[in-house]
Amino acid sequence: MAQNATIYKAEISISDMDRHYYETHKLTIAKHPSETDERLMVRIVAFALNAHEHLEMTKGLSTDDEPDIWQKSLSGELDVWVALGLPSEKVMRQSCSKASKVIVYPYGGRTADMWWDKMKNSTTRFDNLQVISFSATDTGALAKLASRAMKLQINIQDGDVMVSVDESIVYVTPAKWKSAA
Repeated sequence: MAQNATIYKAEISISDMDRHYYETHKLTIAKHPSETDERLMVRIVAFALNAHEHLEMTKGLSTDDEPDIWQKSLSGELDVWVALGLPSEKVMRQSCSKASKVIVYPYGGRTADMWWDKMKNSTTRFDNLQVISFSATDTGALAKLASRAMKLQINIQDGDVMVSVDESIVYVTPAKWKSAA
């Protein structure tokens, strides 16, 4: 029998000084049985980094042809495609042909570094692709903040991210491995 997703409720107050975006989002997030707390929290930070009134969490791991997060235009076109982890070259190529802007957030320390060493030369042709990495130290600290009901304050300034829950604060420094043209 297949396991069901675990439902997480997150209220995320975002103060993005870089983009002048200040909003609170109430999200209901389905955590797939194979998804770790680390991946869940990376998904929330990726949401905050790209926050927009039309940005949405998708079914994520349970569907192969959808990203983890997307933003559609009012006419239904894919404006932003956000993927987490270490996608194959084929998945990145398909993503870049479907959306105006594709952002991949690899994480996992040395494994992510090895993936990027293998992938970076094949991604140069994708002008709409960004690759932004999170360190294993940062994502490990984020995982400790996960709970079924979260109230997060996420501040973004000069590319750095501060995530706070109650008295706990985690600082995340994303590393830009590839910028869009």
